[in-house]
Amino acid sequence: MTEYLSRPPRPDAAGRLICFPYAGGGASAYARWEQGLARRGAAVDVLPVRLPGREGRIAEPRRTELAPLVAELDAELGPVLDADGPPVLLYGHSMGALLAYEVIRRRRQRGARPPTAALLAAYRAPHLPPPRIGTSNTSDEDLTRELAALGGLPPVLLGHPEWLLALLPVVRDDLKLCADANGTADPVDVPLYLFAGETDTLVPEADIREWRTCTTRGWELRTVPGGHFFLRTHEPALLDAVASVVRRYVTPPRPVRRPGPDPVASAPEEA
Repeated sequence: MTEYLSRPPRPDAAGRLICFPYAGGGASAYARWEQGLARRGAAVDVLPVRLPGREGRIAEPRRTELAPLVAELDAELGPVLDADGPPVLLYGHSMGALLAYEVIRRRRQRGARPPTAALLAAYRAPHLPPPRIGTSNTSDEDLTRELAALGGLPPVLLGHPEWLLALLPVVRDDLKLCADANGTADPVDVPLYLFAGETDTLVPEADIREWRTCTTRGWELRTVPGGHFFLRTHEPALLDAVASVVRRYVTPPRPVRRPGPDPVASAPEEA
């Protein structure tokens, strides 16, 4: 099994949703998604992507160059994307949106099977300059303030400097990864569903609308309450919106009737 997924895909799944993390984030950001989507009538196999250098892969070197990482992702996720079976959708938040799109673009260049649809959130269209959060000269204190203002840091972290010291290098390397994008916007043959935060000051809705030039299969935009990290701060509202897309492509499994007595035939007779 690939290191980029924490578990194998479920063989009986009606559909799959591969989820890419935001800068500094990890697979745990999607820990509640499978149950949350199922409760909304969108039962799907949620497969969060595990990037090197964080969480269960903390000992591995982080990637700071985009093209090699995308090549790895394409190769490692290929068995899921290439397999005959249920529809496969991609979701990416912020940096994750860039990774999802670049994987699709690479597969298009290779003539490989594309995903069924892509859900891209909180990231500027690839032909626009990447969002700027800090620079190489930004101090840890200033970077912490920027992330906190965007809602990207759980309040508990602010009281634990040692946790911040472990997180900030991951964020800085992920920002280098985003800056390594080549600014190319090749239209892909995949429908795009775009998600914007109503109060996102880093990536406004107008920048997300620019993704419309990146597809030949149509696009839709949904706004979600919250700022840039609405995935964290307004997860229920985001899951409502994601479920509405998933239900378009994933047919709910039919309930299996267990063998047993006919409830009418077994009803007691009236005296």
